[in-house]
Amino acid sequence: MSTPIGIIGGSGLYRMEGLALDRAVEVKTPFGAPSAAVHLGRLDGAPVAFLARHGEGHRLTPTEVNYRANLWALKSLGVERLISVSAVGSLQARHRPGELRLVSQFIDKTRHRQDTFFGEGLVAHVSFAEPTCAQVSGALLSAGRALSLPIEGDALYVCMEGPAFSTRAESRLHQSWGADLIGMTQVTEARLAREAELCYACIALVTDYDAWREEEDSVDAASVLEVMHANVDKAQALLRRVVPQLSPAPRACPCGHSLKAALFTAPEAVPSETRQRLDLLVGRYGYGVVR
Repeated sequence: MSTPIGIIGGSGLYRMEGLALDRAVEVKTPFGAPSAAVHLGRLDGAPVAFLARHGEGHRLTPTEVNYRANLWALKSLGVERLISVSAVGSLQARHRPGELRLVSQFIDKTRHRQDTFFGEGLVAHVSFAEPTCAQVSGALLSAGRALSLPIEGDALYVCMEGPAFSTRAESRLHQSWGADLIGMTQVTEARLAREAELCYACIALVTDYDAWREEEDSVDAASVLEVMHANVDKAQALLRRVVPQLSPAPRACPCGHSLKAALFTAPEAVPSETRQRLDLLVGRYGYGVVR
């Protein structure tokens, strides 16, 4: 039986067109409550688990999102591949509002996030040189091109704390770094997905030119929402094409073994409470609950 593909919907993508809903699951995690119930169902016949990142009705700021609980909930429901959708600003003229980009690299400027499952007696240092899954990103790019969508890959994403948008000086600085996109959520999800041994890919919906482009009006929520609605339709078409393709395919990437060489603490030194809390992640490596 195929495992569900996880989909995290960001700004504008609160529900999935074509999703036949089986049930909504309220998942309890060791890290608190997820943003919302996880909706389990089928997208054109393929099993999916859908979660609204900012909660029903967009109640949570990027900082308030409980990323650890969200990723844990999806992992506990059997998700192995996770596709995230989010709105972004463009830092380069070639990335135009209304287009889709696939992220391959991040610069992390967040300051107030819980972005690791580890600590309290168990240390893990995962490899994060390639933070997104090339297999899933490649499938998304091929599907997007087959649908004639305005999509490109290999984008560099700056993740800022938010919730305010950039100053013009910040925007020009990020542009000078050669970054392509700016947003407020993705790098935190990507770090936790790597620790949870999930394949992670990000569909970035370009909504504006951030603040660097003086001939454009300054970015505001109303203008972002206006462009976002058209972009969401493109993202949904892409997901409906790629999810049934990915669902039955075995993973052929290193994402599912990210912790194998990452756990530093001697197993006998790990407190029992930590073993119990992290059993879902580390049990198969001998660090979980002693049975």
